[in-house]
Amino acid sequence: MNKLFYILITFAVLSSCSEYQKALKADGEGAIAEKFKMGEALYKEGKFAKANRLFAQIVPDYRGKPQAEKLMYLYSNSFYQMKDYYVSGYQFERFASSYPKSEKLEEATFLSAKSAYMLSPVYTKDQTETKEAIEKLQEYINVYPDSEYASEASKLVQELDFKLEKKAYSIAKQYNHISDYPASVRSFDNFVFEFPGSVLREDALFYRLDSAYKLAMNSIEYKNSLNGIIPLKRNRLKEAKEYSESFVKSYINSKYLEDVNAMVADIDEELKGYSTKS
Repeated sequence: MNKLFYILITFAVLSSCSEYQKALKADGEGAIAEKFKMGEALYKEGKFAKANRLFAQIVPDYRGKPQAEKLMYLYSNSFYQMKDYYVSGYQFERFASSYPKSEKLEEATFLSAKSAYMLSPVYTKDQTETKEAIEKLQEYINVYPDSEYASEASKLVQELDFKLEKKAYSIAKQYNHISDYPASVRSFDNFVFEFPGSVLREDALFYRLDSAYKLAMNSIEYKNSLNGIIPLKRNRLKEAKEYSESFVKSYINSKYLEDVNAMVADIDEELKGYSTKS
């Protein structure tokens, strides 16, 4: 009985494959409609790659016809389901521009933007695609604020924003790690300005102080400039002191407080020397 069952299953699969191959190779007016019918059936079964191959053959034949809208949606979504997000984003964008009155317009526009989200790389890599995805998702939210997809779109934007935060934070911290303290201070300044509500703000403020402290402690006393001699070390010590005060004011119970207090003690001791001199 089991043997007969497997034989029947194998026969059905082979027959189905044969019909599919036959449809792919078919030509003529009748073949176009048959490919649409079979492609839609395969799509509903979740066989998106096979459906896609059939759709690709007939898309040009349906331009301007009543069923073109349905075909183009299925064709676009088959790419999305196949995880070919470059093409799905492009095809959904084309769909939205070609059928601005479609009942699928909101969904297609969202999936175009979500395709861009899916292309966003890990935060350690270049974030150009992440920024493009944020723009597309934000544009979708602006146009369709009450859409059923608006909530998901907002969550995706938040996720991508945090990826940009981690990228900016990691760059600034890397400067600290390699002892490029001027670049680290500038980068953390930019980070604090660009991401004021970041969950990484406490860490950023600490490492900004750490960089400013090390920069000051290792500075030469004076620097010649066009405006005369600048008391470089004293100026940097004062800047580090300001950063320490900003940190303590924001995070009085910080996990970094012991380290901050130690730096403040060193800074104050150094600044006392300047008071004595003056």
